[in-house]
Amino acid sequence: MLRVTFLGTGGSLPTPERNPSAIMINREGELMLFDCGEGTQQQMMRAKTGMKALSSIFITHFHADHILGIPGLIQTMSFHGRTEPLKIYGPHWVHEFARILSSLGYYKLKFEIDAIDLSPGDVIKRDEYSIVALKTEHSIPSLGYALIENMRLGRFDRQKAIELGVPPGPLFSKLHRGEAVEVNGKVIRSEDVVGEMRPGRKIVYTGDTRPCKAILEASKDADLLIHDSTLASDQQEWAIESMHSTSEEAAALAKEANVLKLVLTHISSRYSDNPTQLLEEAKKIFNNVVVADDLMELDIPFQNKI
Repeated sequence: MLRVTFLGTGGSLPTPERNPSAIMINREGELMLFDCGEGTQQQMMRAKTGMKALSSIFITHFHADHILGIPGLIQTMSFHGRTEPLKIYGPHWVHEFARILSSLGYYKLKFEIDAIDLSPGDVIKRDEYSIVALKTEHSIPSLGYALIENMRLGRFDRQKAIELGVPPGPLFSKLHRGEAVEVNGKVIRSEDVVGEMRPGRKIVYTGDTRPCKAILEASKDADLLIHDSTLASDQQEWAIESMHSTSEEAAALAKEANVLKLVLTHISSRYSDNPTQLLEEAKKIFNNVVVADDLMELDIPFQNKI
């Protein structure tokens, strides 16, 4: 499973329709939270994402609309008996931020917070995927993130294996893992029955940013690009001044990067209950695009290109 739940899709100001920024990714039961605006824990409850399996929080930058939900969330998890350390990743100052979190509310947490300072280009390697920190262009130090799964095994040609004399069973698994096997004195190589390695899935989340080269490069052939789309094209000058993106700019980047699907988020309060203009302008450039709504869920399948 690779599921994205949009817990907060608004801009700097919360509205009745949209909470501030927060995106949950559930990968095979592991929860990762990208930004955590005010009210995120209640959104998690509404979406029934759970909290126990939350392994990490990735902060794009330290503007209030991206971090104010963290103090309440960590205290709730502590009340619920969490003892496992929580990793919080972010730009410079994340260590001081974690220190402040641990001292808020005259309440001693029952678990440790591990703060990890990231710079653009840093890679967090996990067993089956990596998180890459991306350089973005905002009014304060900021990061985007790419979740990139490892390459997958190629397709196993069962019929060809049988034709080569390999009996169904454990030898199939060995061949699929890349090992050669011997059957009746004949060596069968993995490449005889297994196709080329296939790409895993890739999700890119920009946080707040102007369109930029690092996001473009990281988004090449991505399954999902979640891009800042705060404003419409008639607010282009304000987008440049405030260092956000328009929906047209997000769509142009998605098209150039050949992404499979684009989701527009960080929607300004002026479009909160009616983002039609943002969507229409984006669709003129890139068709497979939606405007995120709070509590919207997307399951990301394998593309199976090979």
